[in-house]
Amino acid sequence: MNYFYYFILTFVLSTLFALGGIGSATALVPLLNMMGIPFSLAKATGLFVNTSTTITASLMNLKRGVLDIRFTFPLAISLMLFAPIGAYLSQYVDVKVMKWLLVVFLLFSASMLFFGKKETEIIYTQKWLLYLIGSVVGLFSGMIGIGGGSLIMPLLIILGYDAKKMAVAVSFIIPFSSFSAFLMYANTIHIDWTLIGVTAIAAFLGGLVGNKLMHFKLDSNQIKKILAVLLYLIAFKLGYNLIFD
Repeated sequence: MNYFYYFILTFVLSTLFALGGIGSATALVPLLNMMGIPFSLAKATGLFVNTSTTITASLMNLKRGVLDIRFTFPLAISLMLFAPIGAYLSQYVDVKVMKWLLVVFLLFSASMLFFGKKETEIIYTQKWLLYLIGSVVGLFSGMIGIGGGSLIMPLLIILGYDAKKMAVAVSFIIPFSSFSAFLMYANTIHIDWTLIGVTAIAAFLGGLVGNKLMHFKLDSNQIKKILAVLLYLIAFKLGYNLIFD
């Protein structure tokens, strides 16, 4: 296993996606699998990378006192409970089914990045709805090995929640839900800890470089469109492999 290639891939993706302000696990999981990493291990790696690159921001938001606990609690509990359930159930779901779910998620994420997320004035404040969203997203994200932030954020925006409060809440809960799902994978599959360590370091360094490059005032909308095209290409390639392989 050539860990150098995985380091470079993770570093480049983390740098690019940091420029767009989003996590790289969405693209990392399918690309690692295309490079020969077993799908379950690729998912576990993506979840760990997602945890390691977002935990610092989560703790900073908590320390700064900008976290709305009442708003965050339903999402945090449901995500952390259902993400590992999704990870556990994944061993009983056909791999092709999970990969098709990943294709759908890639297309959804790409479309949200490319066409933008329009806010609405309609606000749904029912706590049961937050529990429901967190449970469904947690189950889905744990099953296909992604953090869930790029899925839960547009859903909350559509429902009319305040974008800043939502971003702080999601950035706080995603690393913990990702890590809980990773622990489930660690108990059900063989983990390549060298791969985990290499990709985690690469993602951390890529995130630092990406954040530094953001000071050059690059056009974030253009960057997001470029990332969207990349996700579309990955989705089409993964779908092509599923149909013709």
